[in-house]
Amino acid sequence: MAADGTEVSAGGDGGGNKQPQISIVGLFLACMVAGGVQYGWALQLSLLTPYVQTLGIPHALTSVMWLCGPIAGLLVQPCVGLYSDKCTSKLGRRRPFIFTGCIVICISVIVIGFSSDIGYALGDTTEDCKVYTGKRLHAALFFVMGFWLLDFSNNTVQGPARALMADLAGSHGPSTANAIFVSWMAIGNILGYSSGSTDKWHTWFPFLQTKACCEACANLKAAFLVSVAFLGLSTVVTMIFATEEPLDPAAAKQGEDGEPSGPFAVFKGMKNLPPGMPQVLIVTGLTWLSWFPFILFDTDWMGREMYHGKPDGSPTEVANYQEGVRQGAFGLLLNSIVLGVSSFLIEPMCRKLTAKVVWVISSFLVCVAMAMVTVLSSWALGDIGGNVQDAAAVDKGLKGTALAIFVFLGFPFAVLCSVPFAVTAQLAATKGGGQGLCTGVLNISIVLPQMIIAVGSGPWDELFGKGNIPAFGAAAGFAFTAAVAGIIMLPKQPKTSFRSVSMGGGH
Repeated sequence: MAADGTEVSAGGDGGGNKQPQISIVGLFLACMVAGGVQYGWALQLSLLTPYVQTLGIPHALTSVMWLCGPIAGLLVQPCVGLYSDKCTSKLGRRRPFIFTGCIVICISVIVIGFSSDIGYALGDTTEDCKVYTGKRLHAALFFVMGFWLLDFSNNTVQGPARALMADLAGSHGPSTANAIFVSWMAIGNILGYSSGSTDKWHTWFPFLQTKACCEACANLKAAFLVSVAFLGLSTVVTMIFATEEPLDPAAAKQGEDGEPSGPFAVFKGMKNLPPGMPQVLIVTGLTWLSWFPFILFDTDWMGREMYHGKPDGSPTEVANYQEGVRQGAFGLLLNSIVLGVSSFLIEPMCRKLTAKVVWVISSFLVCVAMAMVTVLSSWALGDIGGNVQDAAAVDKGLKGTALAIFVFLGFPFAVLCSVPFAVTAQLAATKGGGQGLCTGVLNISIVLPQMIIAVGSGPWDELFGKGNIPAFGAAAGFAFTAAVAGIIMLPKQPKTSFRSVSMGGGH
């Protein structure tokens, strides 16, 4: 039912096919693919920015490498959401895209994990990795190719997976579906960051070490191969338990004649968004602008600013950097535990305070956290030498505070991963249909900020010569702006509406 008590059909079921009610256990298992994808995504966030610098890509350019994410999100998710809304496959509307995307994820992860070996075979060097410290251009090329392919395939899965939960939620409601989705994200993060925080993989799988791939590389390779196995398992479980009703071809064809297709249909859909949705897109964009500097550079920040290491420096500097990266991954593990617990607190808080108030509070918390990161980094460096790699080692108290910030950010991250999507589902429900398209359009307000940060953060940081600090300072400003914009712009909804709208067309 909508906020005014009228029953509506949401979740993209405007084509007339009624989904059978699924049990809460079945809904949980149907969403397992989200955990599998998030496992690899956690490894990508915690390990790949540091690792690519060992292949010869300078720190200032690593942010540009992350452009693949927003480009993929801008092009792939809205189109996949649109076509999944109208897909008439016997497997259903969402599962064909989820299955195909997961296969491509596995291929791309293998390419990334073995990029050093591929580069060695193509002539990057004949020296052993233990003594060679130069650039490995072929390895970097295949790494970036795999990285981009991974982001395109991740976006192929994420939109339909979100929409699938909307389709199946039924009487369980959007908050329950989002809590389950975020819980699987937390499980995937815990597994991924646990994998990234250990340096023992090469001892458990010694055969992965080669002349081209030493300990750090073998650790990454093993962690990614394990993530492939988990993703395969989670995909199979989702394909079994997410029983979709195939869309009637006649219903899918209704209204298509004369309408634009592909990206044009996406842009046409944006002009017909539910009331209040444009404001949600603006606040979502500002919120993600405040998050992406930390998301992209958190482990690199620990390795550089907090542990004063270099990914391509002396053996001592490399060791310090790798230790900082592992501690950053451990901090992300703690963050994910808080995320998982917090995901079940979001619904009661939104019903008591409204989703708008919870969203605004989380933005203020991020503002405080990013300001703390900026101050902590400047304090750790002592503002001496002008270059972060030349500063003295920080004390244990500062490192402990850095880990505490990771934990502190767990709750606002749970809000970020849940509330905007639940609000979008409610707004889409007031109009009926197009859950996949609405989710894809919301993703545009996520990927555009990432594009801005990816293009601008490297030159911005280089301009000040302070490593990652300037980007974190800007993040604090964006978070404050997001909080103010949320107060002014976010639509007002009754406290009970957070649960009363069914994303799957149920009661």
